[in-house]
Amino acid sequence: MNDTDTEEQLSDSIITLDGHNLSIEELEKIANSGCRVELSPEALERVEEAHALIHELAAEGIPIYGLNRGVGKNKDRQITADMYEAFNRNLIYSHSSGVGPAATEQQVRAVLVARLNTLLLGCTGVQPGIVLMYRDMLNAGIHPILPVRGSVGAGDISILSHIGLAMIGEGQVSYQGNTVSAQVALEANGILPLKLGPKDALAIVSSNALSSGNAALTAAAALRLLDTADAVFALSLEALQGCVSPFEEALFEVRPLDGAAESAANVRSHLRGGKLLQMDQREKIQDPLSFRSASHVHGAARDALTYASKLLRVQLNSSDDNPCVLLKERRVVPSSNFDVTTWTVAFEMLAIALSHVSKISCYRSLKLGTSRFTGLGRFLAPDEGTIAFGTMQKTFTSLDAEIRLLSNPVSADYFSIAGDMEDHANNTPLVIRKTSDIIDHLYYILGMEAIHAAQAIDLRDSQATLGQGSAAVYAQIRNVVSPLTEDRPLTPDISAAYELMRRGIRLEGRSDS
Repeated sequence: MNDTDTEEQLSDSIITLDGHNLSIEELEKIANSGCRVELSPEALERVEEAHALIHELAAEGIPIYGLNRGVGKNKDRQITADMYEAFNRNLIYSHSSGVGPAATEQQVRAVLVARLNTLLLGCTGVQPGIVLMYRDMLNAGIHPILPVRGSVGAGDISILSHIGLAMIGEGQVSYQGNTVSAQVALEANGILPLKLGPKDALAIVSSNALSSGNAALTAAAALRLLDTADAVFALSLEALQGCVSPFEEALFEVRPLDGAAESAANVRSHLRGGKLLQMDQREKIQDPLSFRSASHVHGAARDALTYASKLLRVQLNSSDDNPCVLLKERRVVPSSNFDVTTWTVAFEMLAIALSHVSKISCYRSLKLGTSRFTGLGRFLAPDEGTIAFGTMQKTFTSLDAEIRLLSNPVSADYFSIAGDMEDHANNTPLVIRKTSDIIDHLYYILGMEAIHAAQAIDLRDSQATLGQGSAAVYAQIRNVVSPLTEDRPLTPDISAAYELMRRGIRLEGRSDS
């Protein structure tokens, strides 16, 4: 089966949302592969019941934020029934204040899915037509143009409002490869623009879907990256003819750190079937820490990712609405459920952990280019007349410096705004964006490590001795980057290795525990 066949099958598949069981993997499939979305009947029933409830409570004269009262500093202003449509339209207009660059179509789809699933919990009181519009836009490939900057992370209101513009037939969308007016795209699919009613606009704009949708994509990318990092490291260990004892299973039974154990198991699996596991290493007691501690460093990032993903799954399957409709109690309750500090700081931790993955990869490349550690030519040159990879060190260390900068926490940097009513925030979209940038930089750094490892293996002429997983990684590197036999421009090689890492190398060796 080729890649096109796989993509067509995914686009034809259906994922049913119910508000409770959306996984990170499912969100990524909908965002990246065009899977169709359906809504469970039970979830739609909750939405309808909540919508009926808020109308009943409003009729009783109960003040409800965003329904019969204003929002933000204007929470003291009364909104009467004859003002509903104008008030909700103006709320969408006034909150559309984000700035570029624009999100990719995949990111927009992730945002739409994230918000749609939380709406299905029935905690907003939104009209059922809203959730159907989210579904129809996803299935029709109508993607509102979303600027990615402008949210402080206490509800992504200045960004998500642009989705509201598209829903009422205004603003711009990406549709079938072109940027067109929302009205044109809706008409092409027989979808009528929404007429906004009470609390509709607040439900559209007031959530953390920009942050959580993109966090899901980032988490999925981070997991693939760490699997790739384990595979590239195993290849580097083969290239160094390094010591394998630090990765023995028994060591991780007496120190049972889940992430480190998984990484070490991946390394063992990649080395399986090769000569390195059988080499006499009695004289090779210890390698540099960049090799010896690789599984512990990669494992730290795995542990951070596991923690962040656990909290993110809660976010994707729970209400972050204010006020929150409690159907069973028939109440609408002011809340701070939009606060995402708990998983924002978890992603800050992940970013810091990934900076260690970057640093240790750079040190491995430096060691592979040093004759004292490899016994090979300086900078892995095939002969003394060749300069080889000396200058490449500047490239990967400069990228690591950028990663170090990006790993600095930003969630504690916020202002008190909205007339001093909103005096806490997290800058969550920026936290996720910079973590995603770290991952992209790491594709380059791991690609350059793989180039070094493959070159060292060629100089040793040890291709036939590699483990099964390492042999597969080596072959993929050599499919895009040829051995260096004389000096040539290295940027094309670096770019080719980056693209391979970004697409994801095929992993023959996997965790055995």
